[in-house]
Amino acid sequence: MRPKDYTTVEQRDRLSGPALRTFFNISNAWKLTDVEEATILGISDLAVLKRWKEGEGSTLSFETRTRISYILGIYKALHILIPQKQYADEWVRRPNSAPGFDGTSALDRILSGKVEDLQFVRRYLDAQLI
Repeated sequence: MRPKDYTTVEQRDRLSGPALRTFFNISNAWKLTDVEEATILGISDLAVLKRWKEGEGSTLSFETRTRISYILGIYKALHILIPQKQYADEWVRRPNSAPGFDGTSALDRILSGKVEDLQFVRRYLDAQLI
């Protein structure tokens, strides 16, 4: 069952622009391609991605906001766990032998396109913070 979105249209409008700008800043730090960005955001139309990058207004769906929220949490956890920015940003591409990664990188897991995999990586990193 999908969680209910309790935000108003006005809140969604107000939050969408800053959420996208922050996502694209993280994307730049992680050196993501357009296709990788689209996969993470859960969109298939690269023209939509281009419009979002150009700052054209868009009210993001609940799922897209959820995906961005997980990316923000992953980024924050990495920068807490790994204080050197370069190493923190490179971590997502490094092979990981931890359970659930099976030698692949966090980015490989994230690029499955499933929200559950974003959640998995976020929870994995949050557990390291304890």
